[in-house]
Amino acid sequence: MVLDPNRRLRVAVQIAPEHADYPAIRHAAAAAEELGADAVFNWDHFFPLGKVREGKHFECWTMLGAWAESTSHVEIGALVSCNSYRNPDLLADMARTVDHISGGRLILGLGAGFREWEYTEYGYEFGSPGERVQDLAAALHRIQQRFAAVNPAPTRTVPVLVAGGGQKTLRLVAQYADIWHTFADGDDLDRQSHVLEQHCLELGRDPGAIERSTFVSGDPWEVGPRCREHGVTLFTVITSGPDFDLTPLRRWIAWRDDQNGN
Repeated sequence: MVLDPNRRLRVAVQIAPEHADYPAIRHAAAAAEELGADAVFNWDHFFPLGKVREGKHFECWTMLGAWAESTSHVEIGALVSCNSYRNPDLLADMARTVDHISGGRLILGLGAGFREWEYTEYGYEFGSPGERVQDLAAALHRIQQRFAAVNPAPTRTVPVLVAGGGQKTLRLVAQYADIWHTFADGDDLDRQSHVLEQHCLELGRDPGAIERSTFVSGDPWEVGPRCREHGVTLFTVITSGPDFDLTPLRRWIAWRDDQNGN
């Protein structure tokens, strides 16, 4: 496993845009920024997650545009934006616009999609897992081309986060991503990391240049070191409406600051 000893630990929060009115979501994003989170994410779904589909829910990218104005220094993004839901050239233009509105704070998170009934409800073709990953590969290429063509250009090289752990997805991580978000842990995470490093070797990319991210819960002084052993340096806490409890985020930020020597 390739580890960068100089990479600082970062803590993010995913504010699930469900079961709450928007003012509560906006307040949670502002509070997370005030606490010192490195990034604030939402997600790209059309309905609440879980077995119960009913409940309040808001769309991802219009919310990111609002967050770009209502926050001032925290990075923002979707964890993750579903590749299938938008034309990739349009998505690149949307991302470029949010990048400018935010003053260069957007992280472009992308995934191949997984929620079949959501696709069906909104009229998208679900396809096979292989087809969705193939579409993601084509989209990542088109997004890079569109970034190079838009006027004005993005304010910075927009960091790309790719989520997933399959063989083909990991090759896309090696080829395009600045951040890899994994849902694996332990031995499975080590296996995926090895596959990613092999892809990086084949493509001539330094695997240490790719930040590794995962969702976390529990005691950071216990969970955090185990994640670090597997190369994770971006730790994301999840909070959901209607209350958006940020107590776990406070603990993870305190642990981050202790580890970084702040």
